[in-house]
Amino acid sequence: MSVAHLLGKWTRKFGTILLDVITFLVFLFLDFLDAVLCVIYKLLDEFFEGKASTPCYCGNKGEENNGEGDGEEKELSETLYRRKNVFREMGFLGFARKWEYGKERDGYGGGVLVNRWSDCGCESCVSWMKKGNDQKLHVVVRELPQASSTEDSRREPAENVIFLHGFLSSSSFWTETVFKYLSGPVKDQNYRLFAVDLLGFGRSPKPSDSLYTLSDHVEMIEKSVISPYQLRSFHLVAHSMGCIIAVALAAKYSNFVKSVTLVAPPYFPSAKVGTSTSMVLKTLAGKTLWPPLAFGKSVMSWYEHVGRCFCFLFCRNHRTWERIMKLLTRRRELNFMAVDLPRHTHHSAWHRMHNVICGGAKFMDDYLEVLNRSRVKVCIIHGDHDLAVPLECSNKIKMKFPEVEFNIIQNYDHGTVILGRKKDFANSLEHIWASSQM
Repeated sequence: MSVAHLLGKWTRKFGTILLDVITFLVFLFLDFLDAVLCVIYKLLDEFFEGKASTPCYCGNKGEENNGEGDGEEKELSETLYRRKNVFREMGFLGFARKWEYGKERDGYGGGVLVNRWSDCGCESCVSWMKKGNDQKLHVVVRELPQASSTEDSRREPAENVIFLHGFLSSSSFWTETVFKYLSGPVKDQNYRLFAVDLLGFGRSPKPSDSLYTLSDHVEMIEKSVISPYQLRSFHLVAHSMGCIIAVALAAKYSNFVKSVTLVAPPYFPSAKVGTSTSMVLKTLAGKTLWPPLAFGKSVMSWYEHVGRCFCFLFCRNHRTWERIMKLLTRRRELNFMAVDLPRHTHHSAWHRMHNVICGGAKFMDDYLEVLNRSRVKVCIIHGDHDLAVPLECSNKIKMKFPEVEFNIIQNYDHGTVILGRKKDFANSLEHIWASSQM
């Protein structure tokens, strides 16, 4: 073995060790920072909001019930509490405190629509509060083909399609992309398309007293789309986090659903058979420094109070950042993704990450089994360069449910699997809908 080869081997080993040490120190500092911010935010919340302040998740509730409660309690993810923090576990400066989850939450909010001091209060962000208790999701409805006469406008659509977006997005993800390539009748069939802003996203309500569980999302879609439009049959198309909600909705309406198209679905079968949902968090948002996007995702998912600081700076001031970006880019209109990214609250984003993405993993097998028994057509589309949701997730669905149609798109990642091939994706949807006619 040559000296050059040995030198290269030891250099790589030293680089790996050095990166591990730096990673450990960075996240140790973030542990400390999050513990300090826990106390700071607690004082600020009580000062600005009083009894209406929302308690954080720095306690140990997850260790007490292990997610085995009834109803809504069962849908809460262990990852809300089981995020190790060295300084809290040491009781450093008294940050590790014990409090009863139910007792504290019974008193806050009281069903009153209030805007948190750290959230944006602009017209577009709080307009939903003016509707009182009759809260519904923001839904964009489009018919194919477009009605050209009074008679056409009164016709009954033959097919309905509900589109659900992913994390930190909105209905614009569909209306600004795929909808533009679905402009005429699909395979000689009239369609009515529904693009939904999920609860806590875009222009939809962002209640501070919601835990944003799977049931909450499904109920709001029922209330905002299925019931008011009296849907008796429909197709579902979903991306990323929206796939979990789509599967839950489809399982509940298995007799109504004609097809379910899942793009890059997060799926972790072992989350049901005994391992903690912490495994899901570690897989999707593991503590790493590189690449930068993965580092940001890990910080926002593991550190409740550090993440709230970022939301305070960017989400609360999204109008200012939009003006700055327009000046820098010299554009009157920004890309819809840049506009959608900060349009949420920390409370809503935090709970969706844990209760939908992590907590929803333990229900996926049951939902997919219902669809399998009901012979609902399920199609999966996944890019082989997806770093956000590993291709392995879709491979495992195919292995467990062979009837699923699985398409691997070469050289595309989590976003470009749709955004980089809009027309091809629209054609794929047309084929799926046409082949699932009853």
